[in-house]
Amino acid sequence: MRLDRFLSNLPRFSRKDVRLALLAGRVRVDGLITKDPLHEVREFNHVMVDDDTLQIGKPARYFMLHKPPGCVSATIDPQHPTVLDLLHEPDKHDLHIAGRLDFNTSGLMLITNDGQWSRRLTEPTTKLPKVYYVETEQAIGAHYVEKFTEGFYFAFEDLTTLPADLIILDAHHARLSIMEGRYHQVKRMFGFFDNKVVGLHRESMGPLVLDPLLLPGEYRPLTAEEIQLI
Repeated sequence: MRLDRFLSNLPRFSRKDVRLALLAGRVRVDGLITKDPLHEVREFNHVMVDDDTLQIGKPARYFMLHKPPGCVSATIDPQHPTVLDLLHEPDKHDLHIAGRLDFNTSGLMLITNDGQWSRRLTEPTTKLPKVYYVETEQAIGAHYVEKFTEGFYFAFEDLTTLPADLIILDAHHARLSIMEGRYHQVKRMFGFFDNKVVGLHRESMGPLVLDPLLLPGEYRPLTAEEIQLI
């Protein structure tokens, strides 16, 4: 929300009061005098006018989790353990998942309370590649590569997938980079060749790579540098 709107929504400030307070340098956001009425105020910002705190600002939280198979990408599930069950954090139900994984898919999962950050990470318009290590039931043919580059038509959504980069590692293993996150997308792509995916592991999302020191089920906070990458 714009700073001027944030202030004018408070009963104590008229629009004139807001304009004068900003011009006089009486408004501080996160400790810094802010005169720009268009400055964005979020729930994480500490906002003061003179010596009065108008919003304390809650801490933004970002976690990297190594999701194990057999775990639901949800905050609550009546039948199965969820990824939030793996986190030992206060107020963890204020968190949400940025980029879900299927029940039996493992690998990198990012969890946060920052909606803008997670949207930048997952929206198709940002075109951040998601890299998966894939194991298949049948052998992967060299002719797969051209089809993955060409794209697959998904009748249910009436769309053709964006070009994907398939690197064949051996007969039954490949590394796949996709820009989207359609429902069961990787499995449906290999399903075009009647080749069942028997193992799927997400290694990275954009510039964020799963920490090799994290065992399945373990997590850690993102570093400031990792947060700024998105």
